Amino acid sequence: MRPNILLITLDDMGPTAGCWGDHTVPTPNIDRMAAEGICFTRGYSTHSSCSPARSCLYTGLYTHQNGHHGLSHRGYMLHRGVPTLPTLLKEAGYRNCAVGKVHVDPEEALPFETEWEPKGMSRRDVHAYPKNIERFIDDCGDTPWFALCSLGDPHRQYKGPEHGLPEQMLTEDDVRPFAVHGELDSPAMRKEVAGYYNAVQRIDIAVGLMLDMLERKGLDEKTLVWFTSDHGPPFARGKSTTYEFGTRVPYIARWKGKIMLGQVRDEFVGHVDVMPTFLEVAGVEPPGIQAGRSIVPLFDGSEVSWRDHMVTEFTTHGVGFAPHRAVRSDRYKLIHNLHPGHSKPGINVDGREVRDALSDPKWADSPIQEVFARMDRPPDYELYDLQEDPLEMTNLADDPKHTAILNDLLERLTVWRKETFDPLLSERYFERMRQHTADHFAALEVATQEAKEKGEEPPYNRIDMTAFQEDWPVPWM
Repeated sequence: MRPNILLITLDDMGPTAGCWGDHTVPTPNIDRMAAEGICFTRGYSTHSSCSPARSCLYTGLYTHQNGHHGLSHRGYMLHRGVPTLPTLLKEAGYRNCAVGKVHVDPEEALPFETEWEPKGMSRRDVHAYPKNIERFIDDCGDTPWFALCSLGDPHRQYKGPEHGLPEQMLTEDDVRPFAVHGELDSPAMRKEVAGYYNAVQRIDIAVGLMLDMLERKGLDEKTLVWFTSDHGPPFARGKSTTYEFGTRVPYIARWKGKIMLGQVRDEFVGHVDVMPTFLEVAGVEPPGIQAGRSIVPLFDGSEVSWRDHMVTEFTTHGVGFAPHRAVRSDRYKLIHNLHPGHSKPGINVDGREVRDALSDPKWADSPIQEVFARMDRPPDYELYDLQEDPLEMTNLADDPKHTAILNDLLERLTVWRKETFDPLLSERYFERMRQHTADHFAALEVATQEAKEKGEEPPYNRIDMTAFQEDWPVPWM
């Protein structure tokens, strides 16, 4: 009998729960899920921006393969004809449900039967998700189903209790800034960190409600439950960067009776592996091209030959153009900034509390200033020893002692880019995309000023990618 599949996705969360060693807030339900399945210590988003990351989950392809380079509400979308997970499952007899933020276009490529965000539903209302999914399950009867539960937390903005949760709110006095921000500290930074962890508490409640609902309905052994996030936390050096803080995400798989309990595994797994895994358990033939591989061989605790490095990428968050590609081995990380000298937008993606702290004279001589200067004007290459420097503070790219390591990782990265037909290897396409983005935002600035002079709301900056994508090199389509 084919299993049901429940994919729980989060919005901007890193591996910040008890099962990954972070005990800032209690996460009993996430930890329970990990104890009843596989907890991966090296789970990665294959693109550190919202829509592109989700497109990898739904297609099993890297963003530069499927076309969804930026945010859907900025105008980016999948290439026409790219096979998607809900389409293939529907063709195989599955029913599809999505509750929450899908965030990938075009809508017709993702044939979910339900309204993604039912009228009146708040993304922070953790009780609404299992209620809507349960109604869908009841309607399915004995037909297998795929349900996407896309939680809105812990995305900013943090406003306090949402729908009465969490009951015990952290304040700025209960937390410290994230370690990746060095010695920087301020009340504003702590306030945002507290808001993030309060949202993590809501996520844990939602997970508990979903697991309890499956148990109550007798579906524990009939349902593969998958838990992950689109990318890392929405803070400087996180979201929209290829630093570990931006790309490492939660990964838990639970399927009672099929997955060996309590596994903690160190294999590199990523978003491109999700679709191949789901298709295998559903008995569905995968499309001709898949970038990832099924994780099913890891379910029973077996020792399996696996990849020895992980690749991640970033092209745009919909604001600016600062593409970079990254590869990490067991010990080292190489980031190749494709447009060196141009600011990575990550520091300003959400909030300015870190930038404000950096401007305080008391931190003028802090080593963290150099770290963020590297973000503002990135060099060609950044090389980090993750064993000695897990926070990626010291760039070793110019150190002659590490030249061989840099060259080895660069070769791996280049081979991957060639094998997956990264269009930005072409100077023509690189310049075309750079100019296309620049022209769009120049026009937006003019339109915004005109609206301001008329006392009108500024237009939303939606880029037209349609004609641009028609000439994009996708050799397998």
